Amino acid sequence: MAKRNWVISLLAAVCLIGTGCSGQTAKVKEAKAAEKQQQIEKEKKLQEEKKLAEAKKREEERKREEARPVYVNILDPNTKDIVKTFNTKDLGYITNPDNYKVEISKLTRELARGTQSKPGYDKRMILDKLDEEGNIIKGTPQQILDEEELADKIMLVSEKGGNVELPLYVNASGYQAEEASQLDDVVVASYTTHFNSGTVGRTKNIKLSAEAINNVILGTNDSFSYNTTVGPSDAEHGYQKAPEINYGKLVEGYGGGICQTSSTLYNAIDQLAVQYIEKHHHSLTVGYVPKGRDATVSYGGKDFRFKNTTGVPLILKATVNGGSLTVEVRTSKTYQSQLKKRI
Repeated sequence: MAKRNWVISLLAAVCLIGTGCSGQTAKVKEAKAAEKQQQIEKEKKLQEEKKLAEAKKREEERKREEARPVYVNILDPNTKDIVKTFNTKDLGYITNPDNYKVEISKLTRELARGTQSKPGYDKRMILDKLDEEGNIIKGTPQQILDEEELADKIMLVSEKGGNVELPLYVNASGYQAEEASQLDDVVVASYTTHFNSGTVGRTKNIKLSAEAINNVILGTNDSFSYNTTVGPSDAEHGYQKAPEINYGKLVEGYGGGICQTSSTLYNAIDQLAVQYIEKHHHSLTVGYVPKGRDATVSYGGKDFRFKNTTGVPLILKATVNGGSLTVEVRTSKTYQSQLKKRI
């Protein structure tokens, strides 16, 4: 009996010990799981903090990049001097791309055509002419700044900045020097107007302006500008006061009469297939040409301009004889058959 009780007690003790070990093992597992979860959460938090730090760094870099100026330098191709520098970001390259294009268009236009205070790179052709001995007096070629090409060049470097050269194109007169002496062979167009030679000031002005266009050579595809050819019609250049039309009224002014020269030239050259660039009528009817056949001019303002699209080089002859002004257009016999006339 005693032995039985001992066995029972032993079994009971073993059970109690087993139960205690099992409970302890469970607690250990729970502790380890909790520790692992904490580690996971800690690592997750570190990853989030790292991402935030990286995002903050990227934002700071973006702001620094936005603040960093991006300069475009525009250079004169001949002198290599910088003629214009600007920060693309100041003009809205990043913040307002559409407005940036507008600003670039404005900038290229000002560089080409100039402003009230600064001349542009576009230069009208000053045509060659013959002196009294038949020698060529050289003018200057036409120079054009290609505004669209310049804008394209600027856009290509606007993101990172850089240098851009002005795209300048120079057009020389379209004739050969050796043929200049033959250009007065044949009269291909002519027109005559009349005036009162007793009006001293007006007569003087007509003579001066006629002398200015006389013997001017118009090469093939050359552009003629009356104001550029004649120049300022002021007292400093010998012009006198005479009646002229100004805003619909007849007033006294220096250079009165030069419009008769431009109108006579218009009626002569209009017989040929030239292309008009600029032409204006007076605000009042004039008596020296039919209505609608005048070409008014004013230095620094309205001009009479055309392009020689007749296919051959020409020369202008302007003569004053008493109270008449005649403008002739001539060319060489070689070119006479090739000349295009107005249909």
